[in-house]
Amino acid sequence: MDVDYTGRQFDITPKIRKEVEAGLAKLVKIVGNNCTSKVILTAEKQRRIAEITLTRRTEKLVGHGEATDVFVAIDEAMDHIEKQALKVNTRKRDGKRAEKPTWKTEASETESPAESGAAAAVPAVTHEFPDTPKVAEAHLVKSQEAVAVQPLTIEEAVKECEFRDRGVFIFRDKEATVHVLHRRKDGKLELIDVP
Repeated sequence: MDVDYTGRQFDITPKIRKEVEAGLAKLVKIVGNNCTSKVILTAEKQRRIAEITLTRRTEKLVGHGEATDVFVAIDEAMDHIEKQALKVNTRKRDGKRAEKPTWKTEASETESPAESGAAAAVPAVTHEFPDTPKVAEAHLVKSQEAVAVQPLTIEEAVKECEFRDRGVFIFRDKEATVHVLHRRKDGKLELIDVP
């Protein structure tokens, strides 16, 4: 495995290299040999920060550790990478496709599965629809926005209907006759007189 070390305000000693390589040796068992790693060790005041990036084929596993001791920070970063690697490996293992089912053919119906060399037929589940379809309960919302409070002329009602942007608008004229303005699907307004 190729390891690239970078120290920011920090000297990388052979003891630190040995610690990192021991941790990476454990990760090689999980990840495999064909990967590269980049180790960045930083010293900021009393903190020691270890950032380890492990790159393999299409994935990057990044571990970040921060502590007062550099060895604790390295161990923390290695733990993060180990958790990520196990998660990725589990996802790959669980995501594999199942074997394709074999279906009965006309030739295999006459022969037994042992004679034809084919696997047994897979039973198919059929879905039956209910005789009467389920009707969803109507969801009613009371609204006073589509009703005019004061008497309006037809022209005023049309303007008000356009302003409120409603499909239905109810209003009274000066003679107290109730009218309904209804917007049709073609966009035209229809005037309905209520008896």
